[in-house]
Amino acid sequence: MKPPPGGLFASTVPYYARFRPAYDPRLFALLGQRFSLDGSQRVLDLGAGSGALTLPLAPLLREVIAVDPEPEMIAEGRRLATQARVSGIEWRLGSSDTLLAMDVGPVLLTVMGASFHWTDRERLLRDLDTLIEPEGAVVLATCGAQHDDLEPPPWLAVVEQVRRRHLGPERFRGSGPAGYPDVRHQEVLLRSPFSRVEEIHWDRTVSRSVDEVVGLQLSYSFTSPAALGPGRAAFERDLRQALNAFGPVGGLFDERVRTEAVIAARLPG
Repeated sequence: MKPPPGGLFASTVPYYARFRPAYDPRLFALLGQRFSLDGSQRVLDLGAGSGALTLPLAPLLREVIAVDPEPEMIAEGRRLATQARVSGIEWRLGSSDTLLAMDVGPVLLTVMGASFHWTDRERLLRDLDTLIEPEGAVVLATCGAQHDDLEPPPWLAVVEQVRRRHLGPERFRGSGPAGYPDVRHQEVLLRSPFSRVEEIHWDRTVSRSVDEVVGLQLSYSFTSPAALGPGRAAFERDLRQALNAFGPVGGLFDERVRTEAVIAARLPG
């Protein structure tokens, strides 16, 4: 699990926690109920970033081990945890490649946000089989991804037009051991020790100002400050102008946002 080159993720740090949509609280309520989280368990958050999963989970647990390969993300996570007065988190620099050498110890759950595709998925799941307790699970969570059954907001086309004008027709999507794989995560899980797979989702509407839509773009690796480089100021200017010209009713840009969880446990027996 490695970030893309050139510090693209690192340059998103000031925007990631502030502008990305938060996971639906119903995700954490479900995990608390499903796994009887009572403050005595340990959980690994692999690819934790600045703590979007870590911080809401920590009050339910004895300890969260939050692992990420970006020092800047770890530093931001620590800052946000201190600001929110959330304790019980061990922030550690590392990745799926170094996991077994990190002496993490047994955990009930391993949660991952948008980090699973950056890993050698088959190998990681074999490694997690040695760490996750018998009644535990792997939890893959996403928030804000596009889905065929969710109508994209009309203002998104405005963002895409400005993005294409500044970056060309191909978005930067990075490269990694798995890239953006053709084989779905669920199929990989079904061939792994964690082959009892369940998918759950929750939808809600998120409203953003122009500034928040612009900030959201800076939180993505393909339109991060590092990716935009010297063209960042022009990109922000043109995007603001285009969004203001679009002019949604009430001045807010609404989007239907989905939080999705894939919970993969071992088969009984």
